[in-house]
Amino acid sequence: MPSLGTTGAGVVLRQRERKRIGLMFPVFDRTMQIPTARLQVGFRIEKLLHVEIVDLVFARPFVSRFFTYLHKPAFAVAAMFSRIEAALAPNDCFHQHRIEVMFNRDSANDVIIMLKPRRAHPFNYVRVVVDRAIHRELDYAVPEELAERIGVGSRVRVPFRDKSALATVVGVLEHSEAKGIRPIEAIIGDAPILSEQLLELARWISAYYCCPIETVMRSMLPQVIRRAEIGWKKQLFVQPARKIDSDALEKLRKRAPRQAELLEAISRLESPMRAAQLLRQTSLDNQTLRALVKRGLAELREEAVVRDPHGDEQFIATSNLVLNEEQTRALKEVTQALESPENARPILLHGVTGSGKTEIYLQAIHAALDRGRTAIVLVPEISLTPQTVERFKGRFADVQDAVAVLHSHLSEGERHDEWHKIHSGRARIAIGARSAVFAPLKNLGLIVVDEEHETTYKQEEAPRYHARDLAVVRAKIEKCVVVLGSATPSLESYNNATIGKYRLVTLSQRVDEKQMPLMRIVDLRQERRKEKKAAILSEKLSQAIADRLEKREQTILFLNRRGFSTSLLCSNCGEARNCPNCSVALTFHRHPAVAGRLSCHLCGHTAAVPKKCPACGQDALIYYGFGTEKVESTVAQIFPKAVVCRMDADSMTRKEAYRETLRNFRTGKIDILVGTQMIAKGLHFPNVTLVGIINADLALHLPDFRAGERTFQLLTQVAGRAGRGETAGEVFVQTYTPFSPSIQFARHHDFAGYFQQELEFRERCDFPPFKHAILITVRSAHEGRAKLSAETLKRRLKEALPEEFILGDATPAPLEKLQGQFRFHILIRGESRRISRLSRLVRETLGKLPFPEDVTVTVDVDPYQLL
Repeated sequence: MPSLGTTGAGVVLRQRERKRIGLMFPVFDRTMQIPTARLQVGFRIEKLLHVEIVDLVFARPFVSRFFTYLHKPAFAVAAMFSRIEAALAPNDCFHQHRIEVMFNRDSANDVIIMLKPRRAHPFNYVRVVVDRAIHRELDYAVPEELAERIGVGSRVRVPFRDKSALATVVGVLEHSEAKGIRPIEAIIGDAPILSEQLLELARWISAYYCCPIETVMRSMLPQVIRRAEIGWKKQLFVQPARKIDSDALEKLRKRAPRQAELLEAISRLESPMRAAQLLRQTSLDNQTLRALVKRGLAELREEAVVRDPHGDEQFIATSNLVLNEEQTRALKEVTQALESPENARPILLHGVTGSGKTEIYLQAIHAALDRGRTAIVLVPEISLTPQTVERFKGRFADVQDAVAVLHSHLSEGERHDEWHKIHSGRARIAIGARSAVFAPLKNLGLIVVDEEHETTYKQEEAPRYHARDLAVVRAKIEKCVVVLGSATPSLESYNNATIGKYRLVTLSQRVDEKQMPLMRIVDLRQERRKEKKAAILSEKLSQAIADRLEKREQTILFLNRRGFSTSLLCSNCGEARNCPNCSVALTFHRHPAVAGRLSCHLCGHTAAVPKKCPACGQDALIYYGFGTEKVESTVAQIFPKAVVCRMDADSMTRKEAYRETLRNFRTGKIDILVGTQMIAKGLHFPNVTLVGIINADLALHLPDFRAGERTFQLLTQVAGRAGRGETAGEVFVQTYTPFSPSIQFARHHDFAGYFQQELEFRERCDFPPFKHAILITVRSAHEGRAKLSAETLKRRLKEALPEEFILGDATPAPLEKLQGQFRFHILIRGESRRISRLSRLVRETLGKLPFPEDVTVTVDVDPYQLL
């Protein structure tokens, strides 16, 4: 890395290792002094500060073909100008520029001295967004001693009321009309942490998703970065203080043998080593080390160390795989888009499960890195992150720290270090769940959204953004390429592709000509007639599992429901044990964390299992229904010699649980894996030849217009885990509604047929993608107040909204009570081109209408859950 320091003359830059470095400088008082002629200096226009041309005394260029020469004689070298359309006239105004200094191969130790810069127009004020729910931006004065360090995107500490608060600078001002302006107190960090592009994205989110800008900032910056309470982890490193000869070592051995033993170990070090690690290896104590330091024989130095969540793992380097014809064509589409990203449409990569979409992502990112750009990869589930990280770390193993990971299972220290690895530019690829769409990468070239149809990309708290849609918007702002990949694209994305808004690229075959798995439908109605009771595993599925165990092949069993039994009923009076806070039954768990207790999966309420029915007093309680715990228990009883493991939110509580379970499954230590939707997509296990879907009807009959689409997608994705190796796969779908279109189209792997049928239904009912929707939820612990507030809001909206918008009634939500709050819904639909106007009108109406203190109103634009 180049070293950068300051002297009385200005900035001193020494280039030792790399052949090129880029630095951004404001306007200089005088001409730059460059003592060598072996340099190229490139200028690029940046929208940062508005300056007059008279301040740029050395930058009066004229353009001649490919090279631009500067009038000032001190610039005796040619300077390549990129992305400048015409010469700058002497009195023109333009924005602050970037100077890129590029060294030739033989100029490794040249020194460049640059005079200290001054600001073209000193700004006196900044506009900030305070980390408080005040719903407005504030102006503060900038003290002279802080003016050189502050800029748009900086984090600052400001006086707020009678306390201090943290804030983000969103603008710099020469003048302010505000009264009683106070100065900022301090700048947090050495450089701005948000780029202008991310701030532009934040304003778009605030306007589109109808939420305050400070709420957007809270999502855009991780808490550990916002609060700035955690810094770099520092550790002591030891190294020899001077060269030790054998005579001195022998003399020390006679007086202090333990010190001599430690000194001998230190003298063998090729580079500084963590003191704690060395003491562990030698079984010596810190007192012995301190004695050597006191004698001047060893040196201790404190250095920052990176908390790498994958630091203990070894990643095997991999190379590009040979692509088939369809993959080659798909990669060509992406690389062509990378050539002119400002004109590129979003690319929808529709590839069947096992068609090699990940390999296309990897090679496309390689192409972006080769062009000096960076990349973001979004995955829908944290459970997918370990396998994705392994693939990317292996492929880019030759570039140290190239890949950074962002997700909620990192510790605060790890999240701090990974975020700063991205922000500093050391990491060029960011991988993570939906919040990784805000990764502060510079020079962004490619955004990949894997499994773009997944509902987990939708944030259920304010701001209620959809990461896939934000990826498209950020790509437009940053002028980069976005690739949306899925075997079962959302209807919205696929419709955008059919109408030409997106570019559609299709992979219709699995790699190496592997066959799609054979799907068999098991009618549970007939099974119930034979068994006289509801069986967890049908006879056909049980036999198929037994066959796989004999062949030493692996099986995945899917059920999207946690717990042991889904409800506790009284066989005498029929009363169910319901959650006191929510309109759902309590689930019985046998998991050690909540062993033998009833639990609500919505609010977390737990209760002991009663011995008698609380309603009628009879000892007639029965457990009804089943979840993944019971499936795991039943399978273990039927196949006692098999190793059965479960993956759900209850069993994956430890930080490393995901990674360990997937590693054990990949290496064949687990025969049967039972799990919820976290095992349904994105995982590649070649030895899995059987997938059993225990109950395909769970999400099919929910009161939501997307219920059928979700069922089709889930069945297709789960089925795609089978047959990814040399042996053909088989899928058993257990269902009480085998005639459902979602199940039948999934059975035949017919996405196009399902898309056409579902599209006709959506068009008749004015649902997305033909209309955008806004769902307003009014909730309160008092049912009457919630209902009255919802009805009042509906009347005000009817007065404010034009007739072009479809305004629904204020009705109780399907899940009427949640976490002790009664809920009422108002659904509004409108044309896609009018959605921004609709968001503004809703926001204005809510701003004028006072609500009781215990009533909360939330606005969800493009909702994905109507429950």
